[in-house]
Amino acid sequence: MALDFGAIKKAAEGYEKDMTKFLRDLVRFPGESCGEKETAARIVEEMKKVGFDSAGLDKMGNVIGYMGKGKTLIAYDGHIDTVGVGNRDNWKFDPFEGYETDSEIGGRGTSDQLGGPVSAVYGAKIMKDLGLLNDKYKVMVTGTVQEEDCDGLCWQYIIKEGGIKPEFVVITEPTDGGIYRGQRGRMEIRVDVKGVSCHGSAPERGDNAVYKMADIIRDIRSLNNNGCEESTAIRGLVKMLDEKFNPQWKEARFLGRGTVTVSQIFYTSPSRCAVADSCAISLDRRMTAGETWESCLEEIRNLPAAKKYGKDVAVSMYEYDRPSYTGCVYPIECYFPTWVIPEDAAPTKAMVEAYKGLYGDVRIGPKEQIEMRQKRPLVDKWTFSTNGVSVMGRNGIPCIGFGPGAEAQAHAPNERTWKADLVTCAAVYAALPSIYTANK
Repeated sequence: MALDFGAIKKAAEGYEKDMTKFLRDLVRFPGESCGEKETAARIVEEMKKVGFDSAGLDKMGNVIGYMGKGKTLIAYDGHIDTVGVGNRDNWKFDPFEGYETDSEIGGRGTSDQLGGPVSAVYGAKIMKDLGLLNDKYKVMVTGTVQEEDCDGLCWQYIIKEGGIKPEFVVITEPTDGGIYRGQRGRMEIRVDVKGVSCHGSAPERGDNAVYKMADIIRDIRSLNNNGCEESTAIRGLVKMLDEKFNPQWKEARFLGRGTVTVSQIFYTSPSRCAVADSCAISLDRRMTAGETWESCLEEIRNLPAAKKYGKDVAVSMYEYDRPSYTGCVYPIECYFPTWVIPEDAAPTKAMVEAYKGLYGDVRIGPKEQIEMRQKRPLVDKWTFSTNGVSVMGRNGIPCIGFGPGAEAQAHAPNERTWKADLVTCAAVYAALPSIYTANK
């Protein structure tokens, strides 16, 4: 049966007011990581209202709803936690009351990324309304927790503890009207250096850990900034874009080079008039294709300054073990792998076919965004990290991205999204499973 794209678009447009109200309701809950209880309850309420076959919470507090009875499980993921508001003086409106115009919805979480679950819920409703559900597929819509704290933790729990393994997952983070097929990974590294304290009046009697760390930091800066010529003492991370150093160089060029930067620094010292006896730093490490957590730790351990100070230097990876709002503790390493799905993979092709059948060959969007959006290719990648780090990065389940809102609005004051994006995404979500299963 050929899809009636016109009917799908009309149905999505008909739900604009419902989606707007739903999103504005969600914005009113200050749902930072580990505080998503009210947000989750409101999403379950909406799922039941629109006719999901089942809707509820797992023990971690993730919202999980199902529509349909078919064999192929297709999931739509949207995290429901938000970051804080930061300095309220930077906001021109109440971030939790938000605002609404003919085209926009403002408020914390509107782009990052409460709009995604809203469109996914109504995309599933459109499937049911138009009789698109059949024995070939079943749709799963999630509202996942703690993503802002620890990307992918929620899906690691869903897959490993819930035993749920979709055939592929649509990541509904904001994509500026594009289809995204990957992202760089990241990890959180800690470097600890030991020293020996003494009185500050005679520093030569001690071993200053801060000075030792300063040498290591200089090497880390070189690792990020240097080129990769043969004569370079510390080859920079740009080397991973070169086929001489990385078999996955083509995907690395698509995703962009890795980076490393010092994000925090700590020390211990008996007093302000003593030599520091320890120093530690946190590193934010962004990884491209071909890099692993082992390789990233080893390159820090092998820096000249780190090797110089030998056993006084320890390089490790952080762990996350903060309880969810239900009290569930699910410890995991702070490692968020790179993932990228091929352009010719079945989920990618189905998403492109669904989008083009509904909206054509280029990105669409609100008037103030359209010029910027159409300068970019329809199929692209995220600059930031998503739950795909666990779904595909750790577990090998294919992911494809398409979501309402703008990347630049994420974590920014005066955050907003656009009603047209909610409609567009709901329509594409509704069309996707039929196209995917028809092509299998």
